[in-house]
Amino acid sequence: MEIKRGIAVSPGVAIGPALLLDTEWFRIPQRYVEAEQVDAEVVRLREALDAAARETRDTQEAVNAKLGERYGAIFGAHAMMLTDPTLEGEIDGLIREQGFAAEYAVSRVMRRYAKALESINGGHLATRVADIFDLEKRILSCLLGQRREQLADLTESVVVLAHDLTPSETASLDPKRVHAFATEAGGRTSHTAIVAGVLEIPAVVGLGAFATDVSGGDVVIVDGNQGLLIIDPDEETLAQYERTRRNFHRHEARLTELRDLPAVTRDGVRVQLFGNIEFPTECAHCLDRGGEGVGLYRTEFLYLGKKADPTEEEHLEAYMSVLKALGPKRPLVIRTLDLGADKFQAYSGSAHHERNPFLGLRSVRLCLQNLPLFKTQMRAILRASAFGDVRVMFPMISTVLELRQCKMILAEVKEDLEEEGVAFNASLPVGTMIEVPSAAIMAEHLAREVDFFSIGTNDLIQYTLAADRNNEAVAGLYNAGDPAVLRLIDTVVRAAKKNGTTVTVCGEMSGEPLYTLLLLGLGLRQLSVTPHSIPEIKKFIRLASADAAVETAREALRLETARDVNNYLREQTRRICPEVMN
Repeated sequence: MEIKRGIAVSPGVAIGPALLLDTEWFRIPQRYVEAEQVDAEVVRLREALDAAARETRDTQEAVNAKLGERYGAIFGAHAMMLTDPTLEGEIDGLIREQGFAAEYAVSRVMRRYAKALESINGGHLATRVADIFDLEKRILSCLLGQRREQLADLTESVVVLAHDLTPSETASLDPKRVHAFATEAGGRTSHTAIVAGVLEIPAVVGLGAFATDVSGGDVVIVDGNQGLLIIDPDEETLAQYERTRRNFHRHEARLTELRDLPAVTRDGVRVQLFGNIEFPTECAHCLDRGGEGVGLYRTEFLYLGKKADPTEEEHLEAYMSVLKALGPKRPLVIRTLDLGADKFQAYSGSAHHERNPFLGLRSVRLCLQNLPLFKTQMRAILRASAFGDVRVMFPMISTVLELRQCKMILAEVKEDLEEEGVAFNASLPVGTMIEVPSAAIMAEHLAREVDFFSIGTNDLIQYTLAADRNNEAVAGLYNAGDPAVLRLIDTVVRAAKKNGTTVTVCGEMSGEPLYTLLLLGLGLRQLSVTPHSIPEIKKFIRLASADAAVETAREALRLETARDVNNYLREQTRRICPEVMN
């Protein structure tokens, strides 16, 4: 049994066979065979090794002809290994002695070779791990043939393991078949982590290298509560996690009892809880968990599986689907496209290479340079506003001028629709995200331009602390409890209050009970969180006192380090609701 520690990004526990995306890209169908099938499995192995060797020699000849024998020799070495009696003997032994299926035996032996090479510090052999994985894939491909099962066509449940997953890859996972995932890379607020919460499957990221420690088909446990990946657990650990899984489901069931109760503190302060969604279908999840509307609709996922920009009608169809679920009185805050950096690239000319995409042409900057793209979405938002409480919000605003430009484009689209006789809400509420330090510093001026603020803590933390939220190497610097972040949030809330502008927090910070008391104490009365987090945040609010929260926030603002802030908040949170800190 091996235990890997990473960053918990979506709660829950899952137990199942591993599927390694980065090296296999298909599922090993079984681990064991019956005793009477062993001889047939050995025959399958030999045939697969022969076929893989033939394919490799064919590749060698093609490379010799095109690039020269020097390069073809790489594949010649592969062919020699595939015909090495020692390799065949080791795999054969696992099949005969332990009853392993041929695919599983191949994976176990090749992973052991890869791990041995990886352990040679500073040696050139450590770079040949990729060759071992290439051979593994070739043999497995010959073994499985037409039975190879693509991720999109899984017929049995798996736990996906990968070096990393893009947001679109994560969004394409089927929760009915993929019961959890774990990645070597990634951070707490990466968009992959956000989508894991959307899918409501346990997930752990930032685990560090584990590819050579696990074979496809190995039983693994993903503990999305503690941030653990447990490989090949022993019987005692399996039994313990089966109990944990049952307890977690019971806890979730109890929280659903709060659905129809208001989020009101013990001293009578009302807090509105909204949901963050990526897909229209999530709106039902939001309402089922007691959400009072949608505080953040991330519209980038209209690009999922698309090879062209979404049309106005496609935008409108998505918004109307959400409005139909919400009804006429619950708010729907639509964030305009936030493409670029680690999110979907727009297909209308924005996918050019940038040295630093997080500081480049992304989000509202991209929209202002691509007015047809921007206006298409604005038209759809305005058209939808005739059917419900729709509000528009501009992301990544860094200057007052940028915000005024966005409002000017909105005004132009309104004029066009009016001339066309198309209905819309002329008084559509307009808001801006506060995601960069410049916006927080200029909050008092921005507050005069809009109806509401929404503090996007994910990017605000990243840009304030100059720490890439997707880089595990600087994960220790990326911290919501950093005093600099707290002071900026305090600045924004004070500026909003002074100008009568409502303010919400919609970043991942708002869905962490550790920071709920702090946010209440800073004056926040609206929070927008992942639907899955709504019941737990509501429970905490109903146990807390707003007056005590103010004192907590005051003390937190006096502290000098993120460690001190988080330790203090942990202590205060545990006093109110001990179970949320376990």
